[in-house]
Amino acid sequence: MSFELTILGSGAAVPTFRRNPTAQYVVCNDRHILIDCGEGTQMQLRKFSIRFQRISHILISHLHGDHFFGLVGLLSTMHLMGRDKGITVYGPEELEQIVRSQLEISGARLDFDLKFVKLNGKDSKLIFEDNLIEIHTFPLKHRIPTNGFIIREKIKERRLISEAIKGSGLLIEHLPKLKRGENVVDEKGNEYDVEEFTLPPHPSYAYAFCSDTRFDESIVSNVLNVDVLYHEATFTEKDADRAKATFHSTAKQAASIAAKAEVKRLLMGHLSARYDTTDVHLEEAKTVFKNACVVEDGDVFRIDEK
Repeated sequence: MSFELTILGSGAAVPTFRRNPTAQYVVCNDRHILIDCGEGTQMQLRKFSIRFQRISHILISHLHGDHFFGLVGLLSTMHLMGRDKGITVYGPEELEQIVRSQLEISGARLDFDLKFVKLNGKDSKLIFEDNLIEIHTFPLKHRIPTNGFIIREKIKERRLISEAIKGSGLLIEHLPKLKRGENVVDEKGNEYDVEEFTLPPHPSYAYAFCSDTRFDESIVSNVLNVDVLYHEATFTEKDADRAKATFHSTAKQAASIAAKAEVKRLLMGHLSARYDTTDVHLEEAKTVFKNACVVEDGDVFRIDEK
């Protein structure tokens, strides 16, 4: 199982031939998650050969159109293609009314269950977990309530040492306990030390997504030590006043958050259409945080890359 990110849209409010509005596809331990759904997202899913019927969770950061205008179209296509498996959408409180109203007014229906989890853009909290992953939300500082997200692997099971187990007297039913990190006592009273029969678990990884936000150091505590941080970098420093006025960030500010949070890698996107190249974004960011890059539509990143 892997932890992988595909950039579907890396642009800001205005779509261009090169950059679609914000959308990302994350696969984490066979959990398929869409983050934001700007205009044209379903075409990007097709373009990059992603089987979007596998998506079971959709995270919407906020209600500016470049982050959710593609949602109703995507849901409608899922229905037309025969989807019958439910889907959960996490986003601002008003999102459910917007989506259901559009579907109702257009006479559309869905043959699958559509569940909404309401987020207020103010609280840091766990919004989903199962036996393998957790999804958390935390507030960003934008013109309207906006959520950041963290997708985090849970601590993995310890790894069995097959050579040590062979001939030891351990039975198959004892192995789950060892993998959970517990010693085993068999029916005869023999005790088996977990350290002798297992290795430490593989590392667990975390990915943090910061969509539209003004530079805000309170973000740091929420994304501390994540493996990969995506942070918007709409502007360069020459447009810092514009960034502040529109509640966006510069590349250098995104790098500052990455450095303070001691993350391993920084990905920057949500670039304004005013820039022809990303050279200045990257140059300014690397003066603060070396392991930074500017993403492009179609880029794929391994979150669990050592």
